[in-house]
Amino acid sequence: MTETTHPQSPPPPSGGGARTSRSPEYRLAQNALRGLRQDLFHDAFAYRPLPRRRTDGPFVRRLPGRLRSSADHLPHAVVGLAALLALWAGSVGSGASDGLPALLAGLVCAVPVLATLVRPVGAFWLSVAAAPVAAVLDGSWGEWPWMPGAFLCHLTVLVVVAARTRPRTAAWMWVLTALYGFLADILFGGSYYYTNSAPMMVTSALALLVVAVWHIRRTAEQEVTAQQTVTAHERSRRTLLEERTTIARELHDVVAHHMSVVAIQAEAAPYRVENPPPELERAFATIRENAVAALTELRRILGVVRAEDYEAPDAPQPTLADLDALLVNVRGTGLEVEKVTTGAVRELPPGVELSAYRIVQEALSNSLRHAPGATARVEVSYVLGGLGLRIVNGPPPQPSLVKPSPGAGHGITGMRERVTMLDGEMTAGPTDDGGYEVAVFLPVTAVGDANEGTEGNEAGA
Repeated sequence: MTETTHPQSPPPPSGGGARTSRSPEYRLAQNALRGLRQDLFHDAFAYRPLPRRRTDGPFVRRLPGRLRSSADHLPHAVVGLAALLALWAGSVGSGASDGLPALLAGLVCAVPVLATLVRPVGAFWLSVAAAPVAAVLDGSWGEWPWMPGAFLCHLTVLVVVAARTRPRTAAWMWVLTALYGFLADILFGGSYYYTNSAPMMVTSALALLVVAVWHIRRTAEQEVTAQQTVTAHERSRRTLLEERTTIARELHDVVAHHMSVVAIQAEAAPYRVENPPPELERAFATIRENAVAALTELRRILGVVRAEDYEAPDAPQPTLADLDALLVNVRGTGLEVEKVTTGAVRELPPGVELSAYRIVQEALSNSLRHAPGATARVEVSYVLGGLGLRIVNGPPPQPSLVKPSPGAGHGITGMRERVTMLDGEMTAGPTDDGGYEVAVFLPVTAVGDANEGTEGNEAGA
């Protein structure tokens, strides 16, 4: 007969069984008490001065200069005014005779309000303690537990502290206020004609609800603003990467053409010389191998930055010679554009020609979007040491049937990328008459300078 042994489960660790068997309700209550201790008991009288108000809001910006500079102290002035009202209500509304008791009752009601400027949580406890003191100083046995000054004081403290903390703290303050009113009514309420705990609870609940909604709305606006900032940054970064990818594709077409020509000429050169020496054949073979290797690496790098749906263009990349065709297309869209060429027209490096064409194309596209119906002027200057471009458009006509479509400035970013790639300079900004101007200078190394640099390098080698 075979015996089957069942493994016994290990005993629970000591001290852990009670913790794991606690109910969700118990954990919820424990977390709530922990929040109460953190919000209203831990470091309650810590020094937390009321910060100044921002002066860039929509309302403050419309104020005159002197008032706008003083608007940063507006919260402090409001709290000071509330303290004066509490002082007046505590003194005049007190049943004590005029003199020291009435003044003390007013001061007892004003001090917690002023304390919200520097110690907000401590001001709440001072306000709770001020209620029975004001009642004792009153001596009229009229209202309980909130005398007129204490009522105004505690309500002001609740609103200010809730605005300076968070909604959870406001909820705990309201609960403790209700508990104080309940206990005061049970213990001492029978000696008074009227208890006003219910009006206090209803009024404070409405006030704290308004503050909580304001808190939630401000938090949502801050999150939306932060998200918009991140989105704008990511969009700008993505546009920059896309523009760099486009530049890499275009330069591939330019460089690949020249490298292919070098490889073909290096392969055919030995056959153009009768009985070439072996050293010359090996040199041309090395040149061809290096050109083919460079083309291979160029295609590999382009494959990394190219999108999956990218199709290589069949037509050659445009140059400055194609500007006239571009201007004809632009004029067909309704933009009156004029082209002016100065200096001796000469052939420039393909990268410069391509970048110059793209800059003019993007600048005219911006003119079509931002200033529909305006006139534009394209100036191409062949100067010593480089190429100058100036694209300027006038203000749109008023009234205009076509509304401008504001962009995010990504076209300017792409133009700057092309200019930076060629070590050039660029300025872009509005003109005095309400138009917009883009000025670019692209340096071009002269052929003689390039040859001298090459000879110098060979001599150094």
